[in-house]
Amino acid sequence: MERSRPLARRPLVALLTATALAATGMTALSSAARAADADLARNGGFESGLDGWSCTAGATVNSPVHSGSSALKATPAGSDNARCAQTVTVQPNSQYTLSGYVRGSYVYLGADGTGTTDVSTWTQSAPDWQRLTTTFRTGPSTTRVTVHTHGWYGTGAYHADDITLVGPGGETGQPPAPPTGLRAGTVTSTSVALSWSPVSGASGYAVYRDGAKIRTVNGTSATVSGLSPSTAYAFQVAAVNDAGESARSATVTATTATPDSGGGDSGLPAHALVGYLHASFANGSGYTRLADVPDSWDVIDLAFGEPTSVTSGDIRFDRCPAAECPGVESDAEFKAAIKAKQAAGKKVLISIGGQNGQVQLTTTAARDLFVSSVSKIIDEYGLDGLDIDFEGHSLSLNADDTDFRNPRTPVIVNLISALKTLKARYGDDFVLTMAPETFFVQLGYQYYGTGKWGGQDPRAGAYLPVIHALRDDLTLLHVQDYNSGPIMGLDNQYHSMGGADFHIAMTDMLLTGFPVAGDADNVFPPLRADQVAIGMPATVNAGNGHVSPAEVTKALDCLTKRANCGSYTTHGTWPGLRGLMTWSINWDRFGGWEFQRTFDGYFG
Repeated sequence: MERSRPLARRPLVALLTATALAATGMTALSSAARAADADLARNGGFESGLDGWSCTAGATVNSPVHSGSSALKATPAGSDNARCAQTVTVQPNSQYTLSGYVRGSYVYLGADGTGTTDVSTWTQSAPDWQRLTTTFRTGPSTTRVTVHTHGWYGTGAYHADDITLVGPGGETGQPPAPPTGLRAGTVTSTSVALSWSPVSGASGYAVYRDGAKIRTVNGTSATVSGLSPSTAYAFQVAAVNDAGESARSATVTATTATPDSGGGDSGLPAHALVGYLHASFANGSGYTRLADVPDSWDVIDLAFGEPTSVTSGDIRFDRCPAAECPGVESDAEFKAAIKAKQAAGKKVLISIGGQNGQVQLTTTAARDLFVSSVSKIIDEYGLDGLDIDFEGHSLSLNADDTDFRNPRTPVIVNLISALKTLKARYGDDFVLTMAPETFFVQLGYQYYGTGKWGGQDPRAGAYLPVIHALRDDLTLLHVQDYNSGPIMGLDNQYHSMGGADFHIAMTDMLLTGFPVAGDADNVFPPLRADQVAIGMPATVNAGNGHVSPAEVTKALDCLTKRANCGSYTTHGTWPGLRGLMTWSINWDRFGGWEFQRTFDGYFG
């Protein structure tokens, strides 16, 4: 089949004539739309992803945008013009104006199925945002029209934003008026209560935070939770009915409160350094006695407690024997060093798992043995808490496990229950941390649950239900931003290890929240900034993904000050970001304490 060819380029005289006619209003609507007119395009600003649009090769991005926080980016291929389209209900014998802003080469905006003459307007080259506008009249029996934008085969990506179709609403009526009276009520360190005036004809309301739709509610109030302390947020509300969504309300800003002293963080300093200490094994980094760990480390994870078998739930902590670890201290010296660290305000935890320590709590019996055996280790050494470092096949999802709020897979359900039991047993001062790989967390943005994306690894995003169920009990999440493949960020671009951008994009997802598996109604809420530390290798020997101290500094600057951000634009600023985690203290000592010096130099 022969594919369509580009529209012929009109001579300059014809273009000038068309422009002059449009200026006189002879072929277009007047600039002031009639009172009965409405914008019928759904999600024309792409603030809700591709909701309402059908695209052959498109995604939303956060930069560049014409307005708001999102725009369409579509990339034509050799046999595809990257068309994005939506069908809109219209009235017969009525006049409509289609407009939109585009960037790129050979970008088209048009309407099909008008019942009269289908229309299209285009630009050969728009290095910056350019407005395209065209008008059409529907036929005597036309009730649905398809509006679309596309590029040209193999000419590179184009962008589109703020697409509108203005004219009389179709049989389903018009979208409601925008809400008024939006105000912020009770504000806590992690939530903001919103309320607004009712809108006639509205069946619900869409709530926006910092330009992104986060939920739809039926009433005229909503409490937005999962926010970071001491952070400013901007909120808007739109009214919704069967005809679509109204324009958004005026913006209301609110700054979350500073948490009370303690803040549920078990006494950690405002900025903390977390490090793993090789306590049960030896490798090329050499053995480091606990008493010799510098005071820079605020949380020391003893690596590792490991299972006697994958599914038993029985965890043992065997310290490294002297034959493998020359200079290893005695049990009495080790316990004395723990007490000395605690007296200096440090937290010493047992870390369970690691690369070789797969733990699968497949039964309630395994769950209960996990609780009792971990408790025995904590009690014997007088530890402050527990770090979960499950890797490999310890966590995976069943095909029907598509809602992180309601997990069904036994290994996940039993782990959540076990950790809640341990937290309840030891009380509020119990320190609970997790160190998942990006595969288990951020990859859930693309793939979560085999029922949604069959054929992929069922472990992708499998930590999300565990993190969410324990977010009120979780002291720190320090995702391992290393040993990772490329991960798509909230800008819908893939980011790879080796530079500041990877850490910025991965951390921004945790602090902003993200829809899992592209489901706009299944949004993983953000964590508090004081719950998040960035995990990275201490040296090039410690793992793939090591970055230089200069790149560490860039990442911290961007996330805490919104400065030095490079190509990635964050969705907020988090001066309360807890700090850094490294694998490992031993490797940092091997590397001359470079990682420790970077942290001390940055946070003082």
